[in-house]
Amino acid sequence: MSGQNESPKLNILSRREFMTLLIGGGATMVLAATLADPLSTFARDIQRDQTVHPHEGDGSYRWGMVIDLSKCIGCDYCVWMCQATNDTADDMRWNIRISDETALGKEFHVTRPCLHCGHAPCVEVCPVGATYHRADGLVIMDYDKCIGCRYCQTACPYGARSFNWKEREDVNPRVPDWNRPEVPRRARGVVEKCTFCVHRIDAGLAKGLMPGVDPEATPACIGICPVNARFFGNLNDPDSPVSKVIAANPTLRLREDLGTEPSVYYIPPEGLM
Repeated sequence: MSGQNESPKLNILSRREFMTLLIGGGATMVLAATLADPLSTFARDIQRDQTVHPHEGDGSYRWGMVIDLSKCIGCDYCVWMCQATNDTADDMRWNIRISDETALGKEFHVTRPCLHCGHAPCVEVCPVGATYHRADGLVIMDYDKCIGCRYCQTACPYGARSFNWKEREDVNPRVPDWNRPEVPRRARGVVEKCTFCVHRIDAGLAKGLMPGVDPEATPACIGICPVNARFFGNLNDPDSPVSKVIAANPTLRLREDLGTEPSVYYIPPEGLM
């Protein structure tokens, strides 16, 4: 892997906004506005497609992630690995990193994928069922159904979604140094986001592998971390890597006061709270 330049500044989420999400309180973000009457009116005008999706997931699993902010060194390996694996543009990354300081002046780094919320506002506002929950808790996009209304992007209080304004013709700067794309590029006119590398999860389970244990079946951002700051696994299994880490450490989730029930847990650095 060759050396990489510093990550560009992205118009996704400011440091202040991210800290508001991390510790709660402050700004109310955009959630209330996005659940207002115009959305429900539009949803009534379009018949929600109830077609069963080709892979609904296995309800015996509930996938989750733990990110240890006390260990993260801000190397961006997880950011670049995700960018290569899922073939995202620099300004539409599915996994982003923001740096800040604790009250004690110690720098720490926060990475934010999609949080795959148990009560996901993006799912609630989609008028055509293009964003939906699988039985295993993953929040998934059906790009063939997406009409580009961007309601899900507006409703997400974590800034985890991006819209494809144009056909992608760019060269991915992280390919092939970090990985080669494992999924097709998304078309113009649809919203996209982190999937927890669902293609790896499903293919791995079909082979008898366990996500969070077997690298081939685990999201790409996990195994690439050089300081073991990221964990993945089945939250329904008390013996899974994530369940053990959560049981052994104090954790928090971004803006738990919103009631979204994120599936990503953070171990805070000393002096944050």
